[in-house]
Amino acid sequence: MTETRKIAAILAADVVGFSRMASADEDRTLARLRALRTDLIDPIIESQNGRVFKRTGDGALVEFHSVVEAVRCAISMQNAMAERNVGTPEDQRIVFRIGIHLGDVVEESDGDLMGDGVNIAARLEGIAKPGAICLSEDAFRQVRGRLDLAVVDLGLTRLKNIAEPVRAYSLLVGAPATAKPKRRAPLLAMVAILAALAVAGGYVYVRTRPAPVIATAPAEAAHLSIVVLPFTNLSGDPAQDYFVDGVTDNLTTDLSRIRNSFVIARNTAFTFKGKAVDAKEIGKELGVRYVLEGSVQRERSRVRVNVQLIDAETGAHLWAERFEEEVADLFKLQDQVVARLANTLRYELIKAEADVAAHSKNPDVIDLIMRGYAANFVFTSTQSKSSLAAMRGYFEQALKIDANDPEALAGSARSYAVEISNGWRNPETDYEVKALGQAERSIELDRRQPLAYYAKSMYLISVRRYEEALRTADIGLSFEPNSPPLYFIRAVVEGYLLKLEQARADLLQAFRLSPRDPAVGAWHQVLALVEIGLGHIDAAIEAGNKATDEGNRSATPYFHLAAAYALKGDMDEARTALAEARRVGPTLCSVKRLQAIWFNYPPYYDALRKAGLPEEC
Repeated sequence: MTETRKIAAILAADVVGFSRMASADEDRTLARLRALRTDLIDPIIESQNGRVFKRTGDGALVEFHSVVEAVRCAISMQNAMAERNVGTPEDQRIVFRIGIHLGDVVEESDGDLMGDGVNIAARLEGIAKPGAICLSEDAFRQVRGRLDLAVVDLGLTRLKNIAEPVRAYSLLVGAPATAKPKRRAPLLAMVAILAALAVAGGYVYVRTRPAPVIATAPAEAAHLSIVVLPFTNLSGDPAQDYFVDGVTDNLTTDLSRIRNSFVIARNTAFTFKGKAVDAKEIGKELGVRYVLEGSVQRERSRVRVNVQLIDAETGAHLWAERFEEEVADLFKLQDQVVARLANTLRYELIKAEADVAAHSKNPDVIDLIMRGYAANFVFTSTQSKSSLAAMRGYFEQALKIDANDPEALAGSARSYAVEISNGWRNPETDYEVKALGQAERSIELDRRQPLAYYAKSMYLISVRRYEEALRTADIGLSFEPNSPPLYFIRAVVEGYLLKLEQARADLLQAFRLSPRDPAVGAWHQVLALVEIGLGHIDAAIEAGNKATDEGNRSATPYFHLAAAYALKGDMDEARTALAEARRVGPTLCSVKRLQAIWFNYPPYYDALRKAGLPEEC
């Protein structure tokens, strides 16, 4: 075989205590490892342009073009596994150790890599602490100053079968650096791996990964915490509001892709639309450092965007600029705004991710998609069949022009997923094709489509394929970690799987990311049921009342309140809530009906029986 030499970044990973776990339950352990590779680890590796050149039973050897990509991948993997293990007994947790080295390797003709570059990475993995990452000095030099993680200098270290000692560094994933790095670029800082209906932010420090970690801390912990206020329509035509809102939405989405960014969700930001606002007050209310505001003027085929950045602490205007482009280059215009904003804040926008997005250049398609998103937000508030039909109409018109537009496919898929989930099934519709098929096609075309993952998860829940729904939400969040709807839909499926602590954490993350979201009534409704399952009765009552206070007057929150009050022993309140539930939802007339659609938690249904709900209609 022929061989070539080259310099490569090598990542070596394996599972701590794998032999012990396999000896205790080999089939289950292997099945869990295979599922992790397929649904989580391999997609993370792929997202950082890695190539697995060798599997080592419970581990892998991966080649990257740069140490930056290797470390991003490693941080993502460790954050993902830390959250995957929440609630799992310690002796059943899958925990990785990772080593990374930059060095000379020999590449065989079959793609296998050999040499000291590989050997040193493997030995570094062997000395890494569980859940940590160990870098050689050669690798560390490439990322030094870019890390916002605690770093321990291990000094010169003897590695097994390596002739010369190697200076090594340990990255403590999840532990922030005690001193500010010399460069503020967030290239590696708390890398987001696991999801737009809405992109997000809030008064918290977020360590993004496939399940939420909510650590209360000052907003300044996130280097870039920002709200994009609804841009003003200067076109003189109210009919162009949807277009202006679309520009705001897409700019919000792109900003959330800046590493270590924390961006307030669209739904919360839009509660300030048309209002005179004070940047300082908004900063305090939402816990953000920066406020971005602007205006859009569309004249036939050209669009002008004026944008300015405000320091929310001082009210000072930090930066302002004007952009102008042909409407067919709308996404290019947005990229310019984001890139210059990121440069002003000394952050690096991940251009590669933006370039992957399969944006259509057909201005008619762009226009229809923006109208579809505007209609989608109307549906979120009204939950009416007519608003759902309007939303679908725009996306399907776009698909007639460009059948492979990923955003249009995702929007159409969502409309069908909602239809079946709400019980509005049309017997002539093939939902497997319209909901699942279109969502999967959207993801195939553009893996960064949060609405597609949301639609797919929702459909899978409706047909009781819960494990698939959970994996879908996880993968979606790996690409769009600031998506409140994806946290919400994952919480729903976790509820069905009785992973109640995780469901609660995901719901709280959605609240943190979009505290003024129009959908919070639905979020509180699900939270009430989860709190009942956890035995937090007072918290369940609080959540149920918040659901109704937020305008959610469906039968569901009243059923939850009835059960919670009954479990507390307050039977008068329980009977009152049950009466309201049966008045609003007359078809939900029995315990048997509810058991067919909600979590399988017997004490909940016993409480409803106690409150007076009959077994059958």
